[in-house]
Amino acid sequence: MLLTIEKVLFLKSVKIFASVREDQLVDIATIVESVDYQKDDLIMAEGDLGTSMYIVVDGQVRVYQGNTELKILGTRAVFGEMAALDPEPRAASVQALEDCTLLRLEGESLYEMMAENSDLTHGIIKVLCEYARTNLSLVQ
Repeated sequence: MLLTIEKVLFLKSVKIFASVREDQLVDIATIVESVDYQKDDLIMAEGDLGTSMYIVVDGQVRVYQGNTELKILGTRAVFGEMAALDPEPRAASVQALEDCTLLRLEGESLYEMMAENSDLTHGIIKVLCEYARTNLSLVQ
């Protein structure tokens, strides 16, 4: 279990929250939930309704569709942000490759914070643009 101050320091190092003021990071840190997964645990399944995003604090996770591995994510990686913004079935499954700690942020809370914080909104938009560029380059 992470203390609020540990969450604040960690969130400050994550790209999506890098431009958010420290006092606002404290608010975010009190809302995010620290969750632990054991090696091989399924964190989310493709097709399940998603309403939250995750940030990897410690460990590694595998993102995959069916038998195809899409990527391995480690510390400070964000996933599930699309579902947090627009609840839809998950596009991929995510499994813990080792014991890991994640921060989970529910979409409703994310929207409330974005309404009050343009820096957070800007950070989310940047991450989504990078995601779109990366996926677009894979198609070309």
